[in-house]
Amino acid sequence: MDLKPIATRASSPLPDDIEITEPLCAVFRMRLKEAGQKYTPERAQILDTILKMDDVFEAEQLLEKLRDSNFRVSKATVYRTLKLMQEAGIIQQVLVDSDQASYQLTYGRRAKDLLIRVDTHEIIPVEAPELRSIVQRICDQHGLTPEGHRLQIFARKNIDSG
Repeated sequence: MDLKPIATRASSPLPDDIEITEPLCAVFRMRLKEAGQKYTPERAQILDTILKMDDVFEAEQLLEKLRDSNFRVSKATVYRTLKLMQEAGIIQQVLVDSDQASYQLTYGRRAKDLLIRVDTHEIIPVEAPELRSIVQRICDQHGLTPEGHRLQIFARKNIDSG
């Protein structure tokens, strides 16, 4: 059940972080169908909740939001749906620490590079436009089209800086 991410590009320019031309639920539905899976009300609610969440989230936070909205869904369904969304290229796992998996919505958005404070677990989005040109250059050298990239810098407060 390997879901292949698809790239859907807009025909007219959109804001820098959005490139979707069809509803994300339609993309997810199509990927599930290809994998012989169904687009259930639970999966629809999970997707809708992710779209409303702030950037990086944990599965437990997602489950809590679902339950806060009085939507009954099992933990197993949440984790299976997150895996399917990862395989479809809708979300990606963000490595914050080894104890808990975190995720962020990526489909139709430019890659978000992150600075992760290992001492406080704070996640700070950073802009590195030069990195996009490096990614493009490397892909061009190999005759490939970039589908995305991920930069995560792990840091802690400098002891000398007080």
